[in-house]
Amino acid sequence: MNYLAGPGRSNEHENPHLVGASEGIMSWYSTAELSRIQATELGRFLEAPNRQHGTAVRKAVKARTEDGGTVLTGERRDAHVWHCSLSLAPDHPAISDEAWGEIANEFVRAMDFVSIDEHGNEVKAPCRWVATHHGSSVNGGDHIHIAVNLVREDGTKASTSNDFKRASKACTEIELRHGLTVLESRQNGYGIKDLTRAELVKANKTSAEPDRLMLGRTVRAYATGSADEAEFVRRCRRGGVLVRPRYASDRTDVVVGYSVAARPPAGESPVWFGGGNLGRDLTLPRLRSGWPDTPEEHTAAVAEWNAAKRDQRPVAPGREVGEVDPALWDKCHAEISELHDRMVAVPVEDTAAWAQLAKETSGVFAAWSVQTEDQPGPLAEASTALSRFSQVQAHKVPVKQVPQPGLRDAALLLMQAGASPRSRASKALLVAQLRKTLKALYDYQQAAGQLQAANQVKATVGGQLKQVADRLPKVDPNARGVGAAGSQAADVFRAPGQLPQQPGAPVREPLRPGEPEPSSTTPAQKPGQGLGR
Repeated sequence: MNYLAGPGRSNEHENPHLVGASEGIMSWYSTAELSRIQATELGRFLEAPNRQHGTAVRKAVKARTEDGGTVLTGERRDAHVWHCSLSLAPDHPAISDEAWGEIANEFVRAMDFVSIDEHGNEVKAPCRWVATHHGSSVNGGDHIHIAVNLVREDGTKASTSNDFKRASKACTEIELRHGLTVLESRQNGYGIKDLTRAELVKANKTSAEPDRLMLGRTVRAYATGSADEAEFVRRCRRGGVLVRPRYASDRTDVVVGYSVAARPPAGESPVWFGGGNLGRDLTLPRLRSGWPDTPEEHTAAVAEWNAAKRDQRPVAPGREVGEVDPALWDKCHAEISELHDRMVAVPVEDTAAWAQLAKETSGVFAAWSVQTEDQPGPLAEASTALSRFSQVQAHKVPVKQVPQPGLRDAALLLMQAGASPRSRASKALLVAQLRKTLKALYDYQQAAGQLQAANQVKATVGGQLKQVADRLPKVDPNARGVGAAGSQAADVFRAPGQLPQQPGAPVREPLRPGEPEPSSTTPAQKPGQGLGR
């Protein structure tokens, strides 16, 4: 409470005052600015049940192991404070204290800190809590802080099991109830795991990209361009990424996971990240879903993992050390050109197929970035933006996926292509064809009502991809594999405002019985804002 009523870490706290609290507290304190004395009094009142009942709250303390897992190292007592912030985006206007008060009350009830039945009767003794509002955060978003004493009035303890998932569910319900736009990243499972405070501090000090983002893009590039698991291990090692396997218990011939690390400066130890910490689509089981699964492939992969573990030379070098066949460009162009037509048959409900398209297209841009960008540029930004839409839950992905022809070839070519005039012309044609692929993804997100995601794809094509195209030779609209569809996709993405559903779009919103045929345009929607946690 002293922190919430104080200036904050960056003097961002202005006019701290209560907007919601346990029953009775709001009648004692007005909405005027909290003083340090009042904050101290509030803190003592909030934790009175601890002192009265002598209840100690313990919390397990875990540490990360070298292979990316976790191990229990002990427990911490006096872990009775649960603290959470609910925030709006910087571009969303501030809402009233009354609205924040309603949101705070609904949130603590959804989290079962205050349990009331449909008749307004208490089911359990309540936790004491307060919600403090003090304007914008460092990034400019209006927000509140909720502090809860986990010891209830009768001395029992509130459960914090799966509190992050429960809080996310509560935020979605509140967004719907208050007419706020539901955050698509939460609703659809999109998004990459947030960076920790330590990673952000290190990145600010060194002015370098956080290792986790760099490694995620690099691993995605090598995975997309590899024909099998053994080649993936060799490409990672050849690209300077430290890799090591995670074996099944008491086995050295069964690999169940992996970790990667950036090569550290002399005298420093590497920081390892498990594949799941880089992205949901980068766990070893998800990567394996797109590679051949035969005894021969398994044996070759284990041999390469063991060599990486022992820091030995690759066992059987393959495509990564040779020259690519120039004829592969023509095959790649033809297959990607046909991809748009194949996606026409994919229904809106097939989340896994669209997530795979986003994943492999992101891998193409990642491969291009790894080969040509010393620092993260438009190609890296395009890859990161698209990778968000491949982060779907594992249960929505089939056990075995069929890679999209053309995209994996494109990743291979971009990682190993030179800078010849033929290569530059082929890359320019590839950009035009990738516009068609992204147009398919855009139309899917429009039909599925994922407007936030669709706008991000639009920004990727109109921003990052346009920068890349401007550096390459101009493409003849009549060139093989481009045609009117490629030119149309480029023109549509350059058009201002809400993009219409184009003729021949790869997906359409399914009709329900008795509903009229929808119009060819999607009505504009006023942008709102979801709650962040």
